[in-house]
Amino acid sequence: MHAAPPVGSVPVILLAVVGGGPLGRVDMWADDAALDAAQRRLDDWESSLAERAERAKTLSARMQNLTGTAHNADRTVDVTVDAAGLLIDLRLDERIRQQSGTRTAQQILETTRAARADLLRQVSDVTAESLGDDASARAIIDSYRSRLIRDEGSSDAGR
Repeated sequence: MHAAPPVGSVPVILLAVVGGGPLGRVDMWADDAALDAAQRRLDDWESSLAERAERAKTLSARMQNLTGTAHNADRTVDVTVDAAGLLIDLRLDERIRQQSGTRTAQQILETTRAARADLLRQVSDVTAESLGDDASARAIIDSYRSRLIRDEGSSDAGR
């Protein structure tokens, strides 16, 4: 009967080693050509991962600086949202005083939605430019879309 390994120990797998070199070669490789091909695949995979990581880092930096902007039809309301879709600037023309507060509020909300749509367009463009059309790019865009484009009846009260 074998004793249980000590708690926290790392299991060790022993492989049969055969052939030349100080450590030989693991016998699962039929020849050096297969080993070289496997090493090239690993190197290519590592290079691909490093490249994708760099593109993701660049994309993240670019996305942090994005803002969405919009104005209403008569240009009495101008809105800017940050990269998260949050209102960072609101400008109201003096002509706004000539209408009801309810109408002004409605225009601010509509213009904020338009600014978020502008932000989503930019996110889509920058993401496609950085990552192409792959599953990661689509997931990023879908995530932004679900956060930025809301049903007409929703509000920011939960934010």
